[in-house]
Amino acid sequence: MTTTDASISAVTIGRRPSPITLTGAAAAKVASLLAQEGNDELALRVAVRPGGCSGYSYEMFFDSEFAPDDNIAEGGGVKVVVDAASAPHLRGASLDYKDGLQGAGFAINNPNATRTCGCGSSFS
Repeated sequence: MTTTDASISAVTIGRRPSPITLTGAAAAKVASLLAQEGNDELALRVAVRPGGCSGYSYEMFFDSEFAPDDNIAEGGGVKVVVDAASAPHLRGASLDYKDGLQGAGFAINNPNATRTCGCGSSFS
């Protein structure tokens, strides 16, 4: 099995499991970006914040500081962190990465979203 075929599922490592999973393509891209950063302590933080055209927006960034109530998953050399307030909004969601002619980027497939905007980064 190649790296792009595997996905990262919710795995507990000392704290609550992450409510979001990564596809193999997303995990590979995150691992590549983390390698460029050169800091083994970094993790991908996925959060939901109020705002955006549909009510909430997604936020993703590398972070090395974790709270006791963070949800953390690890697999394939990638650590994913979701804060406790964002977890209910992301439960069952998956993060994918596409690299094609129409552009490349991450996309979140969220079963909790009842409405999304055209840009794909805002939901309600």
